[in-house]
Amino acid sequence: MALLNIKNLTVKFATATGSFTAVDGIDVHVDRGEVLAIVGESGSGKSVSMLAVMGLLPDTATITADEMTYDGRDISKLSKADRRQLIGREITMIFQEPVASLNPSFTVGFQIEEVLRLNLGMSRREARAKALDLFRSVGIPEPEVKIKSYPHQMSGGQCQRVMIAMAIASNPRLLIADEPTTALDVTIQKQILDLLMKLQEDYGMALILITHDMGVVAETADRVVVQYKGKKMEEADVLSLFEAPQNPYTRALLAALPEHATGDRLPTVSDFFQQEVAG
Repeated sequence: MALLNIKNLTVKFATATGSFTAVDGIDVHVDRGEVLAIVGESGSGKSVSMLAVMGLLPDTATITADEMTYDGRDISKLSKADRRQLIGREITMIFQEPVASLNPSFTVGFQIEEVLRLNLGMSRREARAKALDLFRSVGIPEPEVKIKSYPHQMSGGQCQRVMIAMAIASNPRLLIADEPTTALDVTIQKQILDLLMKLQEDYGMALILITHDMGVVAETADRVVVQYKGKKMEEADVLSLFEAPQNPYTRALLAALPEHATGDRLPTVSDFFQQEVAG
């Protein structure tokens, strides 16, 4: 049985001009200990589908699904109290913009200690000791000093490490990482990805990695879901996807990789679709 299983997920938003469908009948599942990549360009519904699972969409969103279960439990039918027990403990999420996700008014130490006290019932002393251990485990230098820092006093990479520390604080079984390297330079991106994969292996947790970067997919994923305009285009294990993509959109994403450039400009998805139609 899959750890997370979603069938026919649809998310619609009420707008001034009518209903807008952001996610249109998507099926997603992830097994225990598996790394699943959800890939697609901006606006493909990757983040929205996972925010629906987390219960973090605004009131303007209407969410429907034939099935939305975690470890056999129907998430959609949980009470708010039961859902709070699940989200943030067994299912956690890392967001795209680490600096924006942290509260600028409080030190990073206070914020991670608050998570530990609320979710695990730790005392202040226990939470501080655990927070320092977590900072060390995610590679934050001088944790005794950095734990007293405010988000603006830390680099983007360090803030992302803080977010990762918060996400793994309760030993989750499922971690959702939403474009965790988008705002970081190439060197720090590699460090963060290596850290996530090490933690995934050490903790034995399932990992859903939301990305638009096919290079990241190739390095990290066991299985891949490709989305476009709110729909699932293709699903395959990572080797099959790269060797023999079945959907035109997947082929377009792969054709747009820098190593496939043959002229003065990279091909675009639109270019590829035009070629498919002409062919």
